Amino acid sequence: MEQITNTPGSRIVNVSSLAHRWGDMDQLPDAGLDEPYKKVKAYGRSKLANLLFTFELQRRFAVMGADTMAIAAHPGSAGTGLANHLLDGRYTSKLQAPFKALLTQPAEAGALPTLRAATDPGAFGGQYYGPDGMGEQRGAPVIVAAKPEAYDLTLASDLWSQSERLTGVSYLN
Repeated sequence: MEQITNTPGSRIVNVSSLAHRWGDMDQLPDAGLDEPYKKVKAYGRSKLANLLFTFELQRRFAVMGADTMAIAAHPGSAGTGLANHLLDGRYTSKLQAPFKALLTQPAEAGALPTLRAATDPGAFGGQYYGPDGMGEQRGAPVIVAAKPEAYDLTLASDLWSQSERLTGVSYLN
């Protein structure tokens, strides 16, 4: 971390997902470990946590005066095959392929928001990039907004503290 923060103009880009909208942090004190595991809910929670972490990291960089940016991006609905595993193949039959093609974009296009976050000379820390199309499913990379919970200062700070406690790793203290 010291090498990153001592490198002018450095960036950390975290990948989130539209699935952050399904996530909630209602189980933060226990990290949701006491409830039955539901992979879609857990995935949404993990992607919301990525955003909370990114925005908290940017706030901490700003307090330190570091010339480092924390930025997030999501690929929209990219044809990577992830949904086949997340949804147990329920929505991926060959009959649905034509409809899926209307909503998804190639994996290469899904990579563009992350690439823009990593390279755009006009980027600022704390920004979130995703596709510009309907529902942010596909399209050119632009700045998008996360759900309001992702910007919650108290929740982000609590998640940061909980993560440090659970992992035994402390950054930027």
